[in-house]
Amino acid sequence: MLTENASRFANPATGKLELEAILDGLLIDGHIEESNSQLLRQVASGNHGSKSQGPLERIAASNWMHARDEKQKIDLDFLSKWLAEKVGIPWHRVDPLKVDVPEITAVASLAYAQRFNVLCVDVKDDFVTFATAEPFSVEWQTELQQVLKKEIRLVIMNPNDIRRYLIEFYSVSKSVTSANDAHKNESSNAVQNLEQLMELGQGGNLEANDSHVVSIVDWLLQYAYEQRASDIHIEPRREIGGVRFRIDGVMQQVYEMPSAVMTAVTSRLKILGRMDVAEKRRPQDGRLKTRNAEGKEVELRISTMPTAFGEKMVMRIFNPEVLLKDQSALGFDEHESGLWNRMLQQPNGILLVTGPTGSGKTTTLYSSLKTLATPDVNVCTIEDPIELVMPAFNQMQVQHNIDLDFAAGVRTLLRQDPDIIMVGEIRDLETAQMAVQAALTGHLVLSTLHTNDAPSAISRLMELGVPYYLIRSTVIGVVAQRLVRSFCPHCSTTTTMEEEKWKELMAPWKTKAPETIQKAVGCEQCRETGFLGRAGIYEILEMTPTLQQHIQPNAPIEELRTQAYKEGMRPLRVSGLTKVAQGRTSVDEIVKVTPAPMLGG
Repeated sequence: MLTENASRFANPATGKLELEAILDGLLIDGHIEESNSQLLRQVASGNHGSKSQGPLERIAASNWMHARDEKQKIDLDFLSKWLAEKVGIPWHRVDPLKVDVPEITAVASLAYAQRFNVLCVDVKDDFVTFATAEPFSVEWQTELQQVLKKEIRLVIMNPNDIRRYLIEFYSVSKSVTSANDAHKNESSNAVQNLEQLMELGQGGNLEANDSHVVSIVDWLLQYAYEQRASDIHIEPRREIGGVRFRIDGVMQQVYEMPSAVMTAVTSRLKILGRMDVAEKRRPQDGRLKTRNAEGKEVELRISTMPTAFGEKMVMRIFNPEVLLKDQSALGFDEHESGLWNRMLQQPNGILLVTGPTGSGKTTTLYSSLKTLATPDVNVCTIEDPIELVMPAFNQMQVQHNIDLDFAAGVRTLLRQDPDIIMVGEIRDLETAQMAVQAALTGHLVLSTLHTNDAPSAISRLMELGVPYYLIRSTVIGVVAQRLVRSFCPHCSTTTTMEEEKWKELMAPWKTKAPETIQKAVGCEQCRETGFLGRAGIYEILEMTPTLQQHIQPNAPIEELRTQAYKEGMRPLRVSGLTKVAQGRTSVDEIVKVTPAPMLGG
């Protein structure tokens, strides 16, 4: 229902919003200055400016700041929210991950939607929801309601967003439909023919149906960059395949498309990744470099796997802005940063970063190497595969088909006069022995292991067969880490912390519970999740003379862990709960990703 007198903002005859009425409303509410309002009225009366722009867009184009809040800009988001409140209609921001694109684009044609600048955002059995920036324009509502035989409900939306998503959604929907139609018109070996055409298209002579597939792939990649995805999953099924993104560590359903179109999309990506398109029985790996909307290079690592319904493809996105962060952005606090930097400055020895897959080990290593890679040092890496090509490093990739594994790579690097060596992962005794040899001969070695906590890295090396006395003399320190989602700065709110719950979680660390902590709420900026981005939590073990004495052939790792706690090492959970007290993440996030401390300190 519209609020009383809301129609004073629109022309009674046309139902279109009027500039002067909107300006009057903003003035009365104290949002704009009288002088600015008068100037824009004079410009409008002089018939300047674009007639195609609505009053909200003309006001936003003036770039005014709020009359009483110098940090608030009078932009289209602000104006559309204000209008929604005044007329009693919900304000809406599209979350593309939650939109059923084929369904909403089937409600009205693109030409019709563009004519009135309206966008269908939801379809139910008995009503359809449309986004508009002109809530009093009823001509199209009456027409469409008769055709659809459903109630039409309105939400107000930024007019620029409406135009953007009209083009994006209808273009993708058209490309998928056209590609699927092309497949249906082919013979039984249509997939092979389409793949052959894809190869021809790589040379720049695309056929019509190829262009649809190219459009889908381009949209998919740009969409992933925009949504801050870390991985793209393309998953075939019997009839309809699915596309999912991993965002802030959580999988999100994005799009569904016919299996034939998904096969073509997979083939297109395999060609771009220089993979064998004809080979569908074996897993394959490839790489792809593209640019995001800002023109910055983004690398993707591609992996395929044969499944019951075709090839599943996962693309891991390596965005330099994400991989190369300073230590505060990584999540290190002042104490942790000082400890880590002190270990990095050692001239030789081994530094290990541990944690499960996806815990941010690569980001920590690359960011640390970036600070070390000055012109007067030689930084060499052996990786499987190279995650991000960095001009400041000399990077070599493992190639098992020619017996170039980690151990052989380190052996080669030692003949390259290195100062710092990064080994992607220590997986076996031979690699561990080469890393130890490099450290003993005066090199700083950084590498990763898969262990649950920092002390366990020592027992892992001993399990691989590294003698305890070599571990004593080479390991500088170990960092165990996890990634946790960070609160959205736009919507988190304050709540109280239960003293007993805090004591239970922090036991046996005697720390007082914070009086208040933050709580996730959810807004359009974070897609109603309450979280925006991720940061690391760390357990840092610095090898001291006392700890070295606890590295014995048959000594239980619990003794080393207990001594490390006594010397100030904070377990992952305690480190995480410290960030809870600082208002950066939630208790549930910490409990979900960290093991309980095994021993008291």
